Amino acid sequence: MVNSHASRLPDRALAEVRDRALKSTSVPMALLDATATNLPVIWVNDAFERVTGYGVEEARRRQTAVLEDTALQQPDLVLLQDGLRAGREIAHTIVLRRADGTRLACRAHLSPVRAGDDGPLTHWVAALQDLTEQLSHDAEQAAMVETERRERRSLGLIAQVSDLLMDVDDPHALREIATILRRAVVGWAAFYLNDGGLRVADGIDAGRPPTGKGSRHGEGPGGQDVAVDAVQQLLDAETDRPVELALGGSYGAGSASAWLAQQADAELGAAPHGVGRSVLVFPLPGRRRVLGVLVVHAHDGHGLRDLEPSVRTVLDLTARRVGLVIDNARLYDREHRLAETLQRAMLPEQAEVDGLDVWTYYAPNSENAQVGGDWYDVLQVSQDVVGVVIGDVVGHDVEAAASMGQLRSVVRSYIFDITTPGPVLERVDQLVAGMRVPRPAGLVLSTLRRTDEVWRLEYSRAGHLPALLVRGGTVTLLDAAGGPLIGFGGTPRATGSVDLEPGDVVVYYTDGLIERRDRGLRDGLAALSAVAAGVTARDAAGVGEELLSRLADHPEDDVAVVVVRVPSPLDTSERTRSPRRRRWSLPSEAASIGRARHAVVRTCQAWGIEDAANAELVVSELVANAVLHGFGHVSLQLYDTGDGLRIEVEDANPAPPVTTDGHPGRVGGFGMQIVERLADWGWRQSRGGKLVWAKVRPGSLPAGSR
Repeated sequence: MVNSHASRLPDRALAEVRDRALKSTSVPMALLDATATNLPVIWVNDAFERVTGYGVEEARRRQTAVLEDTALQQPDLVLLQDGLRAGREIAHTIVLRRADGTRLACRAHLSPVRAGDDGPLTHWVAALQDLTEQLSHDAEQAAMVETERRERRSLGLIAQVSDLLMDVDDPHALREIATILRRAVVGWAAFYLNDGGLRVADGIDAGRPPTGKGSRHGEGPGGQDVAVDAVQQLLDAETDRPVELALGGSYGAGSASAWLAQQADAELGAAPHGVGRSVLVFPLPGRRRVLGVLVVHAHDGHGLRDLEPSVRTVLDLTARRVGLVIDNARLYDREHRLAETLQRAMLPEQAEVDGLDVWTYYAPNSENAQVGGDWYDVLQVSQDVVGVVIGDVVGHDVEAAASMGQLRSVVRSYIFDITTPGPVLERVDQLVAGMRVPRPAGLVLSTLRRTDEVWRLEYSRAGHLPALLVRGGTVTLLDAAGGPLIGFGGTPRATGSVDLEPGDVVVYYTDGLIERRDRGLRDGLAALSAVAAGVTARDAAGVGEELLSRLADHPEDDVAVVVVRVPSPLDTSERTRSPRRRRWSLPSEAASIGRARHAVVRTCQAWGIEDAANAELVVSELVANAVLHGFGHVSLQLYDTGDGLRIEVEDANPAPPVTTDGHPGRVGGFGMQIVERLADWGWRQSRGGKLVWAKVRPGSLPAGSR
């Protein structure tokens, strides 16, 4: 009896400890009666009551609501019922509504309790695992991943926009950016630039005619405002925040808001006219004014408040970058035009000198923001003395052009007083040292003196490339009389000399004609000499054009060239002066074509050029091309070269002329085919666009051309 009693006491004590442990454990637990219908709760521990807020009685009443709160699907219910019938352990995620109304997501583990090892099922023990922390962590991780994804997408879009904006000359850059935005973040997008009124813009259009289409705000009649013109406030910088523009709103006739709403409504015509008929307008800010707007229609018609922060950021950054690039491009263009205008004002026109055939050329580097300090001068010092100067001031900016102007004036002043080149440069050195000209410069100064119809060339070089003497296919470098750059003389300047023969050609040039990144000056000079030796033209203009066509196809610097040719007895006997020339400036209109045809016929009659039919037809086609495809005024020049007529037509469109190549989709170019059959022709970039030239020889139309 003692032993039996002693063995039962520890079991009872163990049971009490077990009960206390279950009651005080931190795991919420409940005991369900497996013998009763609906498995009623008959016991809960303190953790269950603390987590859910329910005691035993309240937990029993809430049992039926668990399935409703959890919203289990039918397959889950089937698995749960099968597990209960089979009496096996079950684990399922459920949602409990706490006593305070909040929801608790947890993992419920149901374990069966039997009477003995193989006895019947009497109870179920439910243990709850709180999933709140895990779900919060998962949600946080998912949010971080989504945020990173959006940031990567935004960075990718901005990078694409930046790449497109690198090419400011792309006529469709803004349209392509709008297409990228439409594909990635918004339903529709378009850019409108503000040039005295809004207009659709496909490209940046810095300093060039617009590449957009359609109407322009401000072209129609205005009216009295009946509502706030929010778009005009953006353009006037009265507000710097994007605005939402309702397409069906009431705006004053002729206002920016009314015009823009009409444009956007037409673009969104296929979209439903219900919810979301509004657009968001972002300003394109420049340094001093708003340059235009970016207009977008968000997905699902979301307004500014509903726009995702990442989308708003992309649109803001895109608008700001586009505005900055447009402003920089226009500033770049204004500075370029300012410097070019300054230098144009300083450069002389084509010189007319007695007894010599002279051709001059200057073009700034089109890839540079500014023009440089290259210049030339051809001076009729006296009846028998002609001065020729070509020089280059270091740099490509306004300061270089200003320095060039100072030097040119100084040289012009002294050469009329002293006609020997060396002493002239000595005096220029002295004056430049006192003037403190900020840029070093090199030049070649030469004088051509006529005595008994024989020309003698004297020259002096100040740190500049030597001129070339071309005689009978042989090229000689006039490299004597060299010296340091202007302002660095300090010692007497030497003067070289050479007697010229009839037919001799002297070529003056700056380094932009021959120097390239992949070719040094020595190799460039050799190439120039080879080309000059092979020139077959018998007039200075022909020589110059051939040099340009062979060497100045892709200049990387400013180019200045002067070609001087001594007349030969083989030339027309009447030509005792430089080529006879006439020049007309014609408006870019159809009537100019007829005027040009009459001009060439009258000129040929005056110059005694017989049968001007070819020249008349060539001029007609060239001027027609300039009127139809160019812009700005059209310049027409005619030269009597002795063996024919040289025609030059210049317009402001830098795009080259093209001929048809038989492709069925190509339109136009037939006029150039006619020119090609009747004359030798070519083209080059000019000061303000392009120059197309043609050399027509006297005679009637070729057989089969009539």
